[in-house]
Amino acid sequence: MAALESQKLSPTEETEVQQWTTTAERLKSSPSDTSILDKLNSHLSSRTTLLGTKPSKADVAIYESLAPTVKSWTPEQRTGENGHPHILRHLDFVQNSGVFGLNVADADKVKVDLDEVLYVKPPTDAKAEKERLKKEKAAAAAVAAGEGGVTATLVDRTKAAAEAVRDAAVAATTQAAAAVGVATEKPKKEKKEKAPKPQKAPAVTTPPSPHLIDLRVGHILKAIKHPEADSLYVSTIAMGDKPGTEDTIEYEGQVCRTVCSGLNGLIPLEEMQNRKVVVVANLKPVKMRGIKSCAMVLAASPKLKEGEVDDHKGPVELVAPPADAVTGERVCFDGWRGEPEGVLNPKKKIWETFQPGFTTTDNLEVAFDGKLVKEAGKEELGKLTTASGGVCTVKTLKGATVR
Repeated sequence: MAALESQKLSPTEETEVQQWTTTAERLKSSPSDTSILDKLNSHLSSRTTLLGTKPSKADVAIYESLAPTVKSWTPEQRTGENGHPHILRHLDFVQNSGVFGLNVADADKVKVDLDEVLYVKPPTDAKAEKERLKKEKAAAAAVAAGEGGVTATLVDRTKAAAEAVRDAAVAATTQAAAAVGVATEKPKKEKKEKAPKPQKAPAVTTPPSPHLIDLRVGHILKAIKHPEADSLYVSTIAMGDKPGTEDTIEYEGQVCRTVCSGLNGLIPLEEMQNRKVVVVANLKPVKMRGIKSCAMVLAASPKLKEGEVDDHKGPVELVAPPADAVTGERVCFDGWRGEPEGVLNPKKKIWETFQPGFTTTDNLEVAFDGKLVKEAGKEELGKLTTASGGVCTVKTLKGATVR
């Protein structure tokens, strides 16, 4: 929570946080106010947090106001046709994400059953919706025209006169054509029956899993200090991309990506030169102080104890792939192997969901602990290995957080 209090927000965001904090106060006294709940649910339908994607103390305020009431909500109130599923999802995110620093005990959390979804809003047929609105507008116009005492406007009278002239002209043409034996009606073309469109196969959804994160062996060819940020290094890293891949450059004959990492002051610059590392290769690129960073270097740091705040003072150790690992080679957690996504969708929160399970063992091996992430589907410990079985390691940190 201390981190949220000290975070920098724009004036617009500050105003929005204040507004949501006021809403939270209103919900404390009226937690079943449908009008407020409906607006909040609609707002969260397209957002991860109240500010969009940025966490704030407003999220915590809403959680503290609503959690006691939501615990007793019926399934219909949660995910029914008139329920508030987006509020439920938001509260679950706040109580389980370490970003908000709530440390809610499992017994006190709002229980969420991911399989209990009573209603899914059907997709809207855009064409049918447009036609419906058109009919409603026409009906409203007809009612307005039929009301007693309503005088037609100049535009309406002009239209009516024009239609009368047009009808008279059509009638005269028809009579003249009949007189000379000319058929006025053209033979109608037979409508061809359209072949039914083939049904699209339903999209196959891949259940969330650590294997969706593209972890690869990277080779740092060079690293420099970021010219605009004291805490950042800028590294040029080869990681097996094909020539022409988006967001890559060529350096010393190799296809590389530019990667910013907050390791300046934690790892000596000389240790960042010409070495193998493990990278996360399918995060969405982000600009860091003007330089676009197109991957992330994995490193280990001591796991924070309950109530501790990360002061970013270290120690930090880079994750090292096996000595014989090839640049660009994929590394996976045993028990969770599979094909990664192209670029992780930030809205799906794949990295944020599974990273808390990244750790190190007493043997200094990097692993994924399924016990720490319920979405993993199994409570196993899987080592981070290459296809040939080589294990990724750290130098000294045991039971560490890896990110």
